[in-house]
Amino acid sequence: MSADPRRRGVILVGAHTLWLWFLLPPAAAIARGQVDPAVPAAIGLAVFAALYLALVAVPVAGLPVPPAAHHGGLILLALLGTGLAATYAKGPEGWLILLMYVCSAGALGLSRPRVSFAWVGGCAAAVVVIGTVRQLPAGETTPTALITLLAGAMTLAFSRVTRLVGELRDTQEELARTVLERERLRFAGDLHDLLGHTLSLVVVKAEVVRRLVPSDPGRAAAEAADIERIGRTALAEVREAVTGYREHTFSRELRNARTILADVGVTVTVRQSGQPLAAEVDDAFRWVLREAVTNVLRHSRASRCDITVDAGDDGAILTVSDDGVGAPVDAPAAGNGLRGLTERLGRVGGALQITAANGGGVRLIARVPARRSSVAPT
Repeated sequence: MSADPRRRGVILVGAHTLWLWFLLPPAAAIARGQVDPAVPAAIGLAVFAALYLALVAVPVAGLPVPPAAHHGGLILLALLGTGLAATYAKGPEGWLILLMYVCSAGALGLSRPRVSFAWVGGCAAAVVVIGTVRQLPAGETTPTALITLLAGAMTLAFSRVTRLVGELRDTQEELARTVLERERLRFAGDLHDLLGHTLSLVVVKAEVVRRLVPSDPGRAAAEAADIERIGRTALAEVREAVTGYREHTFSRELRNARTILADVGVTVTVRQSGQPLAAEVDDAFRWVLREAVTNVLRHSRASRCDITVDAGDDGAILTVSDDGVGAPVDAPAAGNGLRGLTERLGRVGGALQITAANGGGVRLIARVPARRSSVAPT
């Protein structure tokens, strides 16, 4: 598990630990000697709290616990909580509240909706049954049953939303991988179609030349010239294919970025202002945008990407920022792609900067000075 989900799990377990303050009144009653027998009550309450936190940590922190063991722990928690509540319900400080924790632990840990709904309803019913059997006042039993039911419903809703968010993130990452893989396959297919037949023909003709050189140099020279012609034709076709793959201009790369990001559910905002870009800056910005979009697709889990291009008297600036979870990179040389972008921008006198975006995510800024950024006047 990555550091970010683990940290989020620790925070959630900490929140559930703070929620144990509802158990302070029963614990205080034990400490004041108002519960008899006190020792079993103290041990039972401590084991109950520890078991509750352990069971909660399994789903929220993603602990590798077998489902059978987790479900067994839930049953043990239910038996312990019901036993303590039934035994000490007539005592002070409301022991029925223990069933609220039983309810929440099951609602969070049970993935099947029918089972989790039945668990929540059963916990609320247990509060009513224990209160009736122990002849507790309705003013104590009814609010506790409602609190238990509401806590279970809220936990069920939270658990469902968390699962849906995880599924959406997985789907977005899979779509990103699919889009990138489809583009690679397209390019590989184009090269295969262009070069497969041509290279086979070159090999055959080279063999012919090798055989003819000793006996018929004139014909061998003609075959060699034919090989040269085929090679030049193939080279021109490959250049055309590569040009199409690289998206010839920054504007076309920008349109391609819109399409690819939209395909994976990322909202794109583009703002352009200022003068037209010089050819070499246009090419550099094209590669910067391609790398930035690739990072958004692969790493950021972003839902939004903002692209801004401003070319004025002070120079040209390309800014690409997202609202994802990627941490800012301390130096552009941290990766091969970013190192390559730094070199490309350096050839036109520019520089690359990577910082944290507002509200999270990454902001990538490419700057080119005024003397290289715009089309020279004619």
